[in-house]
Amino acid sequence: MTMDLFDGASTLEAQEQLAPGAMLLRGFAVTDERELLGALAEVIAQAPFRHMVTPGGFRMSVGMSNCGALGWITDESGYRYGPIDPLSGQPWPALPEVFLRLAAQAAERAGFSRFVPDACLINRYEPGSRLSLHQDKNERDFGEPIVSVSLGLPAVFLFGGSRRSLPPRRIGLMHGDVVVWGGPARLSYHGVLPLKEGFHSLVGAQRLNLTLRKAG
Repeated sequence: MTMDLFDGASTLEAQEQLAPGAMLLRGFAVTDERELLGALAEVIAQAPFRHMVTPGGFRMSVGMSNCGALGWITDESGYRYGPIDPLSGQPWPALPEVFLRLAAQAAERAGFSRFVPDACLINRYEPGSRLSLHQDKNERDFGEPIVSVSLGLPAVFLFGGSRRSLPPRRIGLMHGDVVVWGGPARLSYHGVLPLKEGFHSLVGAQRLNLTLRKAG
């Protein structure tokens, strides 16, 4: 499956409410795609992708990095946010201005005003990579939303309810789509099915996902 710039993006911007407090913004990031990817390359040059290990010893299939005042970390000690990249011993790279601007605009569109994230977890999915159902609950303030930006290959996003036992919806996400969830949906379980093989003209044979949040 080969994709060109237009096949890999949601070219007609639309929005869909997934649940109270959760909004899918189709193609919302397409206008900023090149600026986003340029800024992301600078971040990854400072804090390369790595496969983190869960407290149970499981090596995650998704490559991860962070930028912002805080970065999400998992190791044998548990899940947490910290200001220092454990690989380099240096602070995580600063949040690029384009990340901050896009996150604030998407949150505003979804009904969450004045959103200022201090952390961005960056996930790199390669064919076969997946993310099991989980809640984002290591942040201090659940009153702020999560803003998730999809770049590159399409993926099937799982979006469930407040309990793992509730069956999640399967939502196809394309390059440039943004999902925002907060309020009553803030602790919804979510995940990603194994990524299928393909190629995107701007991103290559991978999917890059930016999840911006207020962690501290």
